Amino acid sequence: MIERSVLLRRIRIWLALFIVCLVLSGLTAFPLVSELHWANSLASNEWLRRVGDGLNRADADYPFLLYGTDWLAFAHLVIAVFFYGVHRDPVRNIWIVEAGMIACAGIVPLALVCGPIRGIPFWWSVIDMSFGAFGVIPLLVLRRMIKRLEAMDGAPEVAVAAATS
Repeated sequence: MIERSVLLRRIRIWLALFIVCLVLSGLTAFPLVSELHWANSLASNEWLRRVGDGLNRADADYPFLLYGTDWLAFAHLVIAVFFYGVHRDPVRNIWIVEAGMIACAGIVPLALVCGPIRGIPFWWSVIDMSFGAFGVIPLLVLRRMIKRLEAMDGAPEVAVAAATS
């Protein structure tokens, strides 16, 4: 029983790490204009300067366009809430982890298709794709640990079923 509680604690630690990263990435989508001002003050990068100019223009003339990034931020926060289900019952809610893995995989085709359509430099699309690559790592670890937990929970049932047959 101690091994099960240790495994459950490890699952919750990895889950907390993933949720915190998801929330932080969502929260950073709200203050884009000020973030780009800050980034451009630190580094001289043509692409970041262009993005900053575009955001400044959108913020000044068409602020409603930035509402889309507010929804992006909100979506990150909502997705993070779903992972609370994994905290409550990891085995039953493993589907949330698997859906997150699918979403991480979906970042790659999205960046490869939409990036060029929107004029995003390929190197920036690679940065975007890295969110999926790095995001899937804790989810893979979580899935493996949840499967171990499921096997632990199911072991007594298998033994009882075998004994009564």
